[in-house]
Amino acid sequence: MTGPGEVLLEVRGLRVQRPASRRSPALPLVHGVDLRLCRGEVLGLVGESGAGKSLTALALLGLGPPGLTVTGSVRLLGHEIVGMPGRELARLRGRRIALVFQDALAAFTPVLRIGDQIGEALRIHQQPRPGRAAARRAAAELLDAVGVAEAGRVADAYPHQLSGGTRQRAMIAMAMANRPDVIVADEPTSALDPTVQERVLRALVTARRATGAALLLVSHDLGVVAGAADRVAVMYGGRIVETGSAQALYARPRMPYTKGLLGSVPRIDRDTPPTPMPGGPPAPGAPGPGCAFAPRCPLADGVCEARVPELAGAEGHLAACHHAGVAERRGAAELFPPSPGRRGGARGEGAPVLRISGLGKAFARGGRGREVWAAAGVDLEVRRGETVALVGESGCGKSTTLLEVMALAAPRCGRIEVLGLDTGGLSREAVRRLRGAVQYVPQDPMASLDPRMPVGDIVAEPLWVRRVERERVAVRVAEVLRLVGLGPEAADAYPHRFSGGERQRIAIARALAGEPELLLLDEPLSALDVSVRAGILDLLRRLTEDHGPSCLLVSHDLAAVRHLADRVAVMRAGRVVETGGMREVFERPRHPYTRALLNSVPVPDPVVQRARARTFTT
Repeated sequence: MTGPGEVLLEVRGLRVQRPASRRSPALPLVHGVDLRLCRGEVLGLVGESGAGKSLTALALLGLGPPGLTVTGSVRLLGHEIVGMPGRELARLRGRRIALVFQDALAAFTPVLRIGDQIGEALRIHQQPRPGRAAARRAAAELLDAVGVAEAGRVADAYPHQLSGGTRQRAMIAMAMANRPDVIVADEPTSALDPTVQERVLRALVTARRATGAALLLVSHDLGVVAGAADRVAVMYGGRIVETGSAQALYARPRMPYTKGLLGSVPRIDRDTPPTPMPGGPPAPGAPGPGCAFAPRCPLADGVCEARVPELAGAEGHLAACHHAGVAERRGAAELFPPSPGRRGGARGEGAPVLRISGLGKAFARGGRGREVWAAAGVDLEVRRGETVALVGESGCGKSTTLLEVMALAAPRCGRIEVLGLDTGGLSREAVRRLRGAVQYVPQDPMASLDPRMPVGDIVAEPLWVRRVERERVAVRVAEVLRLVGLGPEAADAYPHRFSGGERQRIAIARALAGEPELLLLDEPLSALDVSVRAGILDLLRRLTEDHGPSCLLVSHDLAAVRHLADRVAVMRAGRVVETGGMREVFERPRHPYTRALLNSVPVPDPVVQRARARTFTT
């Protein structure tokens, strides 16, 4: 932890809005944000999508989207950023304040080598200006400093040739190149595996220590922030609703939203299920005269609906809540009661619905017929009524294995049996019949939902293929929409009208429509907000109880797997290296790789995170 030091960045009354036009009134997006960042300090900025986190972070560098107006004050080392001419801003960016973008692939120029792009940052700001060769050597040294293996090779590579984690560390190397005073990291670990997240966070540690910079860490991952931040600010509806030291805020949250946000996080170290909050965040500019969280808050009353609460408190722990004292005394489970935990008793004792033996799948890579084996001798079994999770880092072969099952065809190597049938010997008609019994929920629901079809038709499509009677189709569509928590009115709407979590519910409804015996789930929780993820996790837990389908779940979210799976198989480099009951694997792992995976999962508790001594120690 760092103590108070020189104030490097001070934000007062920051407001961002879309100006009024002939067709619409002014739309406020960020409402009077106050922040302060001191030298060597890490400030975590957390909240759901649409809260205004990234917009606030971009405004600090004068990089807000075109067409928006920014007012208030942002002072960087005494220089006022708001209203500063573009030429002066350009001299500060990269030298005094640097940004680590969320999507490094989109941020890097695709036609320039990584070393040249990092070197360009040095050549623009350093005096005397280094030559290209010297800048390239310095770029390789920076890559090595943030833990990139084979830094020289990476410096010579193009962005698309690198993994997501390596690209993100290269972005951090570029941010620290000119030893800035402030580093702003916008969701730097979003959608990365836990072990890759850990390496990226270590790179940020290195950058902060090497430069002495303050760090603003924008994230929706409360576990990452718990292990990283000295102080935390929570945003909702474009406002800061709670702020304080990380230890105080996590241990004694005083705003019901903060309490619900922490309760929504599945814990890998506990059996207690997460507690999803009702409803969803307000649309940008939607909050009315009162507290924006009032429609979702169990403590809300007339005062909350009529008047916006001000930040208030003591000892640096402030909350914007009319009932902060009551909220602090109540637990998250009291405010947002969870669904019952998984029932006891044996599961999955019936016959196997899926048996994989010696599965092999190779892909061509490079010239001269070179092949890379994505799956090499995979053995796996899913029994009737159980959920089996297939876990591991990206590229280990999880999704490849899932897609080989979904193909219902002869694999290149090995054998796949579905409901007792060898997929290598199925006729076209047998595949058609079996297809209804095996359904797939993809990672990206929006890409899998036809934008030209209403939701009712999307959900009904598997039934039409099986020539189910029209009356029965209508009844079944209404049943599954209700089952996944959507109203009957959803049937007439189109996919673009729904949020990410709702689209995931639609994809699950479509998969369930034909009453499958085996459900294949490919990262169904990835890239969802913490509260949305809790709702989908709760839905999947309920669906797999009692008489639900058998499930093969692919995920790198090990905390969610703890609350969903009966058995776990751990994959590494195309092979299953450990398998067993969930509790056995999670609490008594035998393989070193399994232990490394489990130890890399962040826990939303600063005390636990620092006791594990994993990241951001000073």
